[in-house]
Amino acid sequence: MGSFLPSTAGRVWKRLQRDQHLLSHRLYSKVTGQMASPMTAGLPCLFLLVTACCQTSQDSKFEPLIHYIIGSGLGEESFQPEMQRQKRNMLTFNLPPLEYTVDTEVSLMDSSFLEQIKDYFRNFTLPVSTNISNVEMTVSDVRVTTACLHSGENSCCSCEDGYAWPSAVCGDLRTCPSVSLAPDLPCSYVKERPFRGPYCEPQTEDSCGMGELTVMNMAVRLDTDFQNDLHHSSSELYQKYKADLEKAFNASYRCLPGFVSATVTGFRPGSVFVNYEVKAGAVSFDQIAHFNKIAPQFLDASYGLNPNTFIGEITNETNFTVSPVDIFEGDTVRLTCEINTASQNVTWYHFNESISTSSYHSIKKIFKRTTSKSILEIINVTMKDLGSYRCIFTKSDHLITLIYNATKTIAVSPLYITPDFRSEITCNSPEVQVHVLSCCIDKHLPSLTGDWKVNGAINITGVSSFTENCTEYKLNINESLCSPEKSGTVMTYTCELQTGHGARGSYDIRVTFLWAAHITISPRVNSSVSEGYPFSLRCESDVSNYDSISWKIQSGNNIKRVDCDACIKNSKFPAISVLTVKNATQDWSGTYTCTFSQKSLEGSANVTVEVVPLPSKQRILIDPIEASVLCKVQQTLQCCISRNTTEHYTVKFVVGRNEVQVGKVEKGNLFCFVYNYTATECRKKEYKTHCKFINRIGHEINSEQIKLHLISDKEVSCSDSFGIGIEGATLIKPCSNPNVPDGFTRGNITYKCSNKSWEPVRNDCLSEQINNLLTTAESLVNSSHAKANLSDYLAELKKITENEQSSISSSPANLDAIVTILDMVSKIPAVADKDVIENFLSTVDYLVADSTREAWEDLNEKETLRSSSLLQSVENFSLNLQPVNNTIPTVYANSIQLQGIVVTETNNTGYRKSFNSTENFTVDVHIGETEIQTLMQNSTIVSVMYSTFGRILPQNETERVNGLLITTTVSSNRSQKFDVNMVFSKINTSLKKPQCVFWNFALSKQRGGWDTQGCTTSEVGNHVICSCNHLTSFSILMSPDKSSQLISEDYITYIGLAISILSLAACVIIESLVWKYVTNNTTSYMRHVCILNIATSLLIADIWFIVTASIKDQNQQMSRSICAVATFFIHLFYLCVFFWMLSLGLILFYRLVFILHNTSKTAQKAVVFSLGYGCPFVIAVITIAVTLPRNSYTRSDACWLNWQDSKALLAFVIPALVIVATNLFITAVVIIKILRPTIGDRSDRQERNALLQIGKSVAILTPLLGLTWGFGLATIIENSHRAFHILFALLNGLQGLFILVFGTLWDKKIQEALLKRNSMSKWSSQQTKSSSLILVTPMLAMSYPFSRTFNNLRGKTGKYRVSSSEPSSSSSENTSKTYSLLN
Repeated sequence: MGSFLPSTAGRVWKRLQRDQHLLSHRLYSKVTGQMASPMTAGLPCLFLLVTACCQTSQDSKFEPLIHYIIGSGLGEESFQPEMQRQKRNMLTFNLPPLEYTVDTEVSLMDSSFLEQIKDYFRNFTLPVSTNISNVEMTVSDVRVTTACLHSGENSCCSCEDGYAWPSAVCGDLRTCPSVSLAPDLPCSYVKERPFRGPYCEPQTEDSCGMGELTVMNMAVRLDTDFQNDLHHSSSELYQKYKADLEKAFNASYRCLPGFVSATVTGFRPGSVFVNYEVKAGAVSFDQIAHFNKIAPQFLDASYGLNPNTFIGEITNETNFTVSPVDIFEGDTVRLTCEINTASQNVTWYHFNESISTSSYHSIKKIFKRTTSKSILEIINVTMKDLGSYRCIFTKSDHLITLIYNATKTIAVSPLYITPDFRSEITCNSPEVQVHVLSCCIDKHLPSLTGDWKVNGAINITGVSSFTENCTEYKLNINESLCSPEKSGTVMTYTCELQTGHGARGSYDIRVTFLWAAHITISPRVNSSVSEGYPFSLRCESDVSNYDSISWKIQSGNNIKRVDCDACIKNSKFPAISVLTVKNATQDWSGTYTCTFSQKSLEGSANVTVEVVPLPSKQRILIDPIEASVLCKVQQTLQCCISRNTTEHYTVKFVVGRNEVQVGKVEKGNLFCFVYNYTATECRKKEYKTHCKFINRIGHEINSEQIKLHLISDKEVSCSDSFGIGIEGATLIKPCSNPNVPDGFTRGNITYKCSNKSWEPVRNDCLSEQINNLLTTAESLVNSSHAKANLSDYLAELKKITENEQSSISSSPANLDAIVTILDMVSKIPAVADKDVIENFLSTVDYLVADSTREAWEDLNEKETLRSSSLLQSVENFSLNLQPVNNTIPTVYANSIQLQGIVVTETNNTGYRKSFNSTENFTVDVHIGETEIQTLMQNSTIVSVMYSTFGRILPQNETERVNGLLITTTVSSNRSQKFDVNMVFSKINTSLKKPQCVFWNFALSKQRGGWDTQGCTTSEVGNHVICSCNHLTSFSILMSPDKSSQLISEDYITYIGLAISILSLAACVIIESLVWKYVTNNTTSYMRHVCILNIATSLLIADIWFIVTASIKDQNQQMSRSICAVATFFIHLFYLCVFFWMLSLGLILFYRLVFILHNTSKTAQKAVVFSLGYGCPFVIAVITIAVTLPRNSYTRSDACWLNWQDSKALLAFVIPALVIVATNLFITAVVIIKILRPTIGDRSDRQERNALLQIGKSVAILTPLLGLTWGFGLATIIENSHRAFHILFALLNGLQGLFILVFGTLWDKKIQEALLKRNSMSKWSSQQTKSSSLILVTPMLAMSYPFSRTFNNLRGKTGKYRVSSSEPSSSSSENTSKTYSLLN
């Protein structure tokens, strides 16, 4: 066989059966030689090879053996000995027949024999048996698998039908150049020579082209113009293009391994781009490029197919893997793409966004000759990393660009950890000593690991373990570590799980360790208490950290929860709950159970309390209430209670110190206890008696007093079954009513004896329905479930109040009863339900209707101002409202409106509410964000507007309510300063001088009144703006225009004070100028000291007075603190004026009475200064210290001492009156002393001089000693005549002028001093006039006269020179001293 000769090779499959064998081998053999025919050339070789194979299958040296056989010419002589030798060395087994497959390659010198050989083997009769070396062999099947045709250095090989190339060589298959391009020719592929396999194998699923189809989306350009018909698949041009191109593509790609079809899918412009789809087996880039290259050969050249414009995309040839399969947040994820071809580059995409290397992404590329791989690593994956990922490999040459595209969608999930534990563990429970905590995930991960951490105040630890997808922690619970003090301690056990790929998850298991509490209750034994008496129960737990405490009462089968916040006081350390009942009723009788709750654990104790009946004072009828009796004549007295009671009472009547037990008499539905009383002491005018009820446990209650007036039988005018009495006497009887449960109603009837008969003058009996309401209200507020029953009661209250409107309007007693009811129920916390609020406000609205005005006028005369009580009730109700779903509904009830908010985290930016009455008067309320944010969460702010309420509140004639009334309350504790701003519209625009006021419940001995403290006022048109620093009920007061009156009185005051201030200033200046000339003796010196200090004190007081008065008149709001300071100084210096007047009078009295006694100037000054300034200071300080803390120091309308509330004005009036009286007494003494005759010292001229001195004294001392203020006392009397006001204003304003004229200018010495000072002459005669002359030189002479003025104010002088040549006690000196004082 020569290389230049064509040869044909055939691969033959043979199935052999034999009786014995050693090992199975695949033998490859080549036989070369001349063959005359297929039978003579092939068959001997076939059998020889089969025999050799069978005999030597156990020999490991297969190839040498074959060469040996071939080299020996296949002779029997050489073959048999060798086979015998092999057989001697082999161990023979009796095994079942085995089947072998033998590949044999046959080369033919002439290719024409190929078909004959194929026919030969197809027609060969099988099976064929033979025996070679005693081995029985059977050939069962012979087939040709592969046929190759040599061409140059390569061979063109093809597989026979039913056979295919192995998948290992599939990617290397290249078609051979065909002589003809006919599509029905078999596909031959280029193989290198010599071809040593692998050969074609029986076609299976793993054979080349038999696996999953590869879909290639291809495109190629036709260099021709695009026509619109190519857009329409139904057009003829489209169909022609499609048919021709599909024919060419099918012809060119038919030899692709596993080729199925090539289909044109469409055309697009750009010349003409053809989109087509090729379906085949797994193919390589080179194969596609090769078959694209031959495509133009099958297509008409007119199409202009450009072989260099092929583009293809393969979507299912990439091996795309993701690790791990289950991805959790925090994992590091590896995405791997691999293709079985060499690539030039790769690109990764997340959705449509390309991925590049970063701190979160790592991309690795591995390119080999036959494979390409890329790995994308996502570090610490998060939820934003989930979604679609795409890897694209690209390879191209001058013929084609091929894209390998693969997509995977990854799902990222949180590492959800599911715990399994018991959240509460009772340490001292015998059932719980070991407890297991566990954490699991929903997937089994082989690499999952876990760990536990413990954190908390109790060192309770355990042992961890791991099972499948869970980790467990077994706790070791020890009672010594979990004491009662630590009950409620929360331990945190943290389980941490790691997936092994970077994701970590943890779960905090919070376990609360509890201690079953021991509860004690005291008193520990059952007890009894009477109705109306208080009692308390005390419950204590050894566990302080409780969550809640509840009290329940069981009476029979009925169990009620005590819903009374005011009754229960709880404390934590120690854990104590005290239930206090102030007024026991039958509702409180039963077995009490107090329960301390901590989480799901409860501990309780119980005790029984029996409430023994005892009637309340209000439910005891006394008859009579007030009556007249005759001495030593029996008077029937009786006390009655309802027959509904089952208790047997001991009843005694008490008169003075005597007690008389009486029996019981049934009267209708009453039990009455009757006592026939006889007054024995006829000298007494009045007796008081009462009855005492004592129950079986010794508790007692006294009825109201029965008043008995003792009269003479001669005075009796009225005498009948009602009783006896004198003319004009009153008789008060109870209100009997058999229709009500108690047998009588509250109230009384007053009769008057007139014309010998008793006439009813006042009926204060309650109506039946209102009486029942009052009784029910008393039971409700004292019950254990008041809050629960409040809603129904308010609905009934509104209904009855509406029905009883006429009786309420005509009866102050009924009105008072409803006010009392509202006062009681307003203290019960109410749910902020719209119906509940509307029922309460509607009841109030009925009470303030115009029809009730007369009843209110009568009712407000009581000691307690009932309209103030009603206003307080509304404030309490709004304060105790409990929101529903963090809301306060808006409610309208005719003349009353309510709005409010709940302060929460999202609703704390401010409070602004607007109200509009039915008459279109408005008020706006605004509280700033700063104040709101100081409140606690869930606090309520509620505002209530009243349009008619202001009419029933007391008002004076000069000021009246001229705006709506608004109440604003805040439920939580608030800062001391809480600013609220309000804008009121004026009701009557003709009124002037608006004042922002609030209702001060503490004024007028708790009666209440309008007050301006803490509020400032500003006026803008028809609106008044009020800014206050506290909360309560607000409105505005305004006055009628009284400009004419103000002109006559205020102008007199201002002009008079101006004259007084100027006069006093002149007085001080004159005194300073003539000081050394007029103070030449002790008496004269002390007189001028007093005059100077009187002028100075009055000057300061007048300045303070005129400044504060002018501020008030200009409607400028003054702060309460500044007003208090001004009042203090006005009070102080007016008192100083009086006390210096007293000092002046005492000096006069001293010089006239104690003639022979002489006191030093220093001692006199110490006395007068202590009296003039010390006493006023003490009185002023005591006054402000006592009244200022109670806000009753100053008046609400002026900066002066209060009279209505605290009577602080008495601290000025009493000292002034005493001083005036004292000085009047001194004046009388002076007059008597001057007029009293003295031996040798009396003559007509002297008498005339004495009379003159008396006139001067009266003229000077009267205004100086404060007679002006006598008119001032008349002005504080209510409804005093206006003349007193004018006279007081006139005289008070001119006091300074009086002092200047009568105290200074009328003094002859001062006149002479002023004249001589003007002429600059010396007063030498004055210096030698007296034998006991005292020269006084003012201190600080260098700054004269101002320094002297200062010293004179203090009464100080410089040096003293005293002559003792003559006695100082002469009558003449004293007379001259008195003359100096008077002048």
